[in-house]
Amino acid sequence: IAWAIRKNSPGLMKSVTAFGKTVKKGSLLGNILLKRYLGNTQWLNNALSGKDRKRYEETIEIIKRYAGQYEFDWLVIAAQAYQESRFDQSKRSSAGAVGVMQILPSTAADKSVGIPDISKLDNNVHAGVKYLNWLRQTYYTNETISPLDRVLFSFAAYNAGPGNMKRARRHAKKMGFDPNRWFGNVEIGMYRVVSGEPASYVRNVYKYYVTYQGLEKSRQAREKALEAQPQ
Repeated sequence: IAWAIRKNSPGLMKSVTAFGKTVKKGSLLGNILLKRYLGNTQWLNNALSGKDRKRYEETIEIIKRYAGQYEFDWLVIAAQAYQESRFDQSKRSSAGAVGVMQILPSTAADKSVGIPDISKLDNNVHAGVKYLNWLRQTYYTNETISPLDRVLFSFAAYNAGPGNMKRARRHAKKMGFDPNRWFGNVEIGMYRVVSGEPASYVRNVYKYYVTYQGLEKSRQAREKALEAQPQ
């Protein structure tokens, strides 16, 4: 990685040099940034290929329905479903999580969710999205948290639990970071007090979200181009 700086910008050069001395490989923030941007260069090629595409097509209308019901961008729910299971309803984890949304039967049965038989695809997606919304509405309604960060916080809590998210935010604040922002802030607290796994989870979901946004824009552009063609 290299920086390109104008010759007549000594202040910027000084800032970049100072940043490079402190935020480098081996430092906490340096390792986080390296993992985020350089840890996996293949993810863009894998988000909708082969069996994953077929399962995506079988699942996406259900995702759209429940994302709309709970006021999520359907693309971000699709990204989470891909991260959780590659849209595979038959997937079972060693911890007992089930299906596309990898939700525990105990979570689905809790009164905050209350969705039965998550072995069924429709119920599984419904339970996962409803639980994600419950996390957002219960813990992250503060107006100082951006809409995107509310969703990212909810993803982290979905993966690590709301108690661990509370610890991560508290620790991030103690370290001088913003407890209301995920990237470069609370994610660092998560690394310190829990582990890197929840931070990687959120990072991957966000990568897939960006991927699906690009694919959806391309699809819409193709449709407009076809509509514009003379009959």
